[in-house]
Amino acid sequence: MKQTAVVTAGTAGIGLETALGLAAAGFAVTVVGRNAERGARAVERINSTAPLHSARFLAVDLSSLDAVRELANRVSVGGALTVLVNNIGAMFPDRQDSVDGIEASFAVNHLSPYLLTELVLPALRAGAPSRIVNVTSGAAGVAKRVFDGVEPPGGYYGFHWYGRAKLANLAYTLDLADRLDGTGISVFAADPGGAATDMTNGTMRDPKIVSPTLRLLWPLVRRKFERSTSGPASVAAKPSIFAASDNSLTGRTGLVIGPQALPVAPFRGATDPRTAEAVRRLSESLAPLTAPDRA
Repeated sequence: MKQTAVVTAGTAGIGLETALGLAAAGFAVTVVGRNAERGARAVERINSTAPLHSARFLAVDLSSLDAVRELANRVSVGGALTVLVNNIGAMFPDRQDSVDGIEASFAVNHLSPYLLTELVLPALRAGAPSRIVNVTSGAAGVAKRVFDGVEPPGGYYGFHWYGRAKLANLAYTLDLADRLDGTGISVFAADPGGAATDMTNGTMRDPKIVSPTLRLLWPLVRRKFERSTSGPASVAAKPSIFAASDNSLTGRTGLVIGPQALPVAPFRGATDPRTAEAVRRLSESLAPLTAPDRA
């Protein structure tokens, strides 16, 4: 059976490098992104490496839950799925809402991959043994662990809200691994560590993205962060590629693959079952698997 992989936000940066790595490993890769021109360039670059299977691009705005549902339908129509890499991620210096009226950081970094994953589980079961890889971030360590609502108490600070969304997704990832244990679907989180990307080169330079208590120290913290994010995206993609394809992980699940492409201990806040339960309730209420009737 042909091995297939879907990589979200796969047209540039870590996502594209992940797609290149999976294509080299023999997967038929579908890259997902918003921009058709970038998508065409990504497919051209992947196919120029003479992979076993040609790549394809699907244009989707992953900040829209309806668009995510449409993507899941298109993926499912294609039959069995071997690997899903939820690489999507975004940080916003100023608070904004998604097209669904949900705070954008939570919508993009957690609800989008959550909904896509849940909807393509039948395709992943058909492709078993199969894998889900959710890209996480060390920013989860600065997050408030309150998930009674989309927005935590206090003002909007992009770095902290990004970390909170990534914490939610990591808690979901570990919980999902337990739920799917024994089904033939393995679930991993991949931490790319640092890489020079549009997000780290742009948003991270804005001191407004951190709380006032951290803002005075932010120039020092940012410089330290930037030194650790000076590597190429090809290196940062290695944990995702390893989690998605390495034979040493066959039969294993619920692992966090760190920047050195080795299993590491998960952030403790993500292992609390109370956090997982709160995230589950919030996710189900905001992103129902069936589109709400808007008539």
